[in-house]
Amino acid sequence: MRKTVAKSQFQQHHDQSAEWLDLDNIARVEISSEDPTQPIEAALQPAGAPGWRAADPGPQMIRLLFDTPQQVKRIYLLINEEEVARTQEFVLRYAQHHGHNFREIVRQQFTFSPPGTTAEQEEYQVDLDGVTALELEIMPDVSGSAAKASLGRLLLA
Repeated sequence: MRKTVAKSQFQQHHDQSAEWLDLDNIARVEISSEDPTQPIEAALQPAGAPGWRAADPGPQMIRLLFDTPQQVKRIYLLINEEEVARTQEFVLRYAQHHGHNFREIVRQQFTFSPPGTTAEQEEYQVDLDGVTALELEIMPDVSGSAAKASLGRLLLA
């Protein structure tokens, strides 16, 4: 039998980390809550810690505010849930030129069914110029349970 071990999609993104924007140095972040053991910084880097988790159940918001307007061509999202079966919805929006009117990029629902389906991985090809804010709103469970939102990675190029 012939066998090849292929890199996962996330490992391929990790290998291309030079392409990702250095969010630590070009943006500040606003969040609605944060588990101190899983801070937002862990989700905004191509590799490392297990990502962000909300401290509180219910809807959560993560907003990146850029120091200067950015051109965004790719958005990568990885969301993990290994404990609670639930249907999550997220909305990704952006604002341009320091405006307060956000435009929707995508709205999507995904059902987690641990131990089987535990990760949602999305990459969006976009053509956004003059982006001054990017917002990710997460409804961790559309049925209203006490589930907590999590985010494995949010990367921009």
